[in-house]
Amino acid sequence: YRQPLGMLDIGTAQWRLGRLGRLDRVDLRLAAGADVGAVRARIEALLPPGVRLTTPGEASDDAVRLSRAYRSNLTALALVALFTGAFLVYATQSLAVARRRREIALLHAMGMTVREQVAAALASGALVGVLGSALGVALGVLVARAGLAAFGADLGAGYFRGIAPDLEVRPLETLVFFLLGVAAAVAATLGPAREAASVPAAAALKAGDEAPLAARRHGWIALALVIAAGAALLLPPLEGIALPGYAAIACLMLGAVFLAPTLSHVAFGRLRLAGPAWLQIAIAQLRGTARRSTVSIAAVLVSFGLMVAMAIMVYSFRVSLDDWMQRILPADVYVRAGSAGLSSHLDADAQATIAAVPGVARADFVRFQDIALPGSGLPFTIIARPVDETTVESILPIRRKDTAPAPPGTVPVWASEAALDLRGLDVGTVFELPLGGQVVRASVRGLWRDYERPGGSIVMPREAFVRYTGDDRATTAALWLEPEVQPDEVSTRIRDALRRGGDYEIAMPREIRRLSLAVFDRTFAVTYLLEAVAVLIGLFGISASTSSQVLARRGEFGMLRHLGVTRGEIGRMLAFEGAALGAVGVATGLVVGGVVSLILVYVVNRQSFHWTMDVHVPWLGLAALSLVLIAAAALTAALSGRQAMGDDVVRAVKEDW
Repeated sequence: YRQPLGMLDIGTAQWRLGRLGRLDRVDLRLAAGADVGAVRARIEALLPPGVRLTTPGEASDDAVRLSRAYRSNLTALALVALFTGAFLVYATQSLAVARRRREIALLHAMGMTVREQVAAALASGALVGVLGSALGVALGVLVARAGLAAFGADLGAGYFRGIAPDLEVRPLETLVFFLLGVAAAVAATLGPAREAASVPAAAALKAGDEAPLAARRHGWIALALVIAAGAALLLPPLEGIALPGYAAIACLMLGAVFLAPTLSHVAFGRLRLAGPAWLQIAIAQLRGTARRSTVSIAAVLVSFGLMVAMAIMVYSFRVSLDDWMQRILPADVYVRAGSAGLSSHLDADAQATIAAVPGVARADFVRFQDIALPGSGLPFTIIARPVDETTVESILPIRRKDTAPAPPGTVPVWASEAALDLRGLDVGTVFELPLGGQVVRASVRGLWRDYERPGGSIVMPREAFVRYTGDDRATTAALWLEPEVQPDEVSTRIRDALRRGGDYEIAMPREIRRLSLAVFDRTFAVTYLLEAVAVLIGLFGISASTSSQVLARRGEFGMLRHLGVTRGEIGRMLAFEGAALGAVGVATGLVVGGVVSLILVYVVNRQSFHWTMDVHVPWLGLAALSLVLIAAAALTAALSGRQAMGDDVVRAVKEDW
């Protein structure tokens, strides 16, 4: 066992825990040659309501299913990093083609065929992929080891509390990751490889005479990808994983990339040729090299768009979680029995003692109990608390409710969103609820948002729960204090009254929220890291594009220097070009990222975790980040072109003769 575990004789445990005559589980070993299906059918016919028969394999599947959506999201984030990494390779190879333009042309003139040139470029990309993937696998293992040591197997999400996992590196999976990296690098090299093969030898051998590259527009491809994204959103999840949602995001991002040439043509075509000479030259350059500009715009668009999408989704989730906790934690003090397990409870004497503590104005006692229902094997939780039709909206974050009277003879319950998705418990549904060894007819009166129980839950009146089960124990107590009474004082009084302070946890709502949000931030720390990497990749794309342009424009810069243009003006010209490219990429990334965030919030999260959230946009943060990114793009372009400002002007012009 990887988690802390205590062993105790079952008779002693039943006696000490107040569960005489009750068992949580019975393990059966079948006789040799027994028909598993027949034995299972006979046993299931004898089981009382609320008891479920499972095999070890099914129990393992339930545990895997509990974290499958979380693991799928982490895998999707890893693929996002791979996608943005492909742009890094594309920008690097494009820069290499620009630097080796004369060399490539010379090889072509000496008899090297187009196929050999493409093969050489692809081999270069494959070598980059092999080295990068090898380093990535090694770094990934080290980061995984550090992450497990610091946060656990779920990065602090709380799925595997108390478990100390070992790092498991599977050779086959590692090989797949390695090959994915190599394949991404080779795919990203295809464009630069074709460009290298198309370099005209005669013109390229004359320095500074770069063949014009017309901007290729792929409007129809972009439109087809957007339509495919919309169609994918209409598909249901596959085996509980939001694969169609991820496919829609990929199609949308690729569509935006194919639309980048059109965006650059429209954006730069509207710039007026006015102002200082260096500004007019910069505008003319942006207009005339739209295809080169596409590399920079696409890199910023993808990296910043994904960052915007993740920022909006994470911020929306965090604000929604905080609002949810404030709604479900209205009391001043909360008392929990042990770890809130099935064996931890507040009996009638403890409840009376807590309610009688000086300073307590009101005490609500709540019972949590897991039961087995048909459908998903995940635990289904009954929450019994003081609630009725008139008070439920002040207690729970209700999403929808039934205004018609409850069917006669039914117990009113309020189901979570996960109960709707996994069990089909929609508003107005009448179903059979196993309680205390019997079946009770219950009617769903409303749906509420629950971020805590992924298997689904229902809230029901505690008096009905006690009536049908005969069990008046509670799991937690919510206490409202009298005016001017301090929670710390009441906490001390409760511990003194119970005289068993070690068995009870007493907390204040603000502390619960603080700890929960700290866990949330730790869980999503990996997304913050990926966002930072994405921004760096976008800036590198601008740097690579500017560097390739500078190499191709050395003669132009030399002539401008002869005509009296200063180094500072050339620097300002490059900075303006970088800022313009960054601005178009940032503006497009904001739009695309906003749309992707809606898919993450309304499709991926709902299908993966079976809950909803309200969209909250961190406007100030996005605005500040946009300005910083545009400024960084300008600075990156200026620094990338510093060689042009320092080249010998005579030598730069002489190369053209």
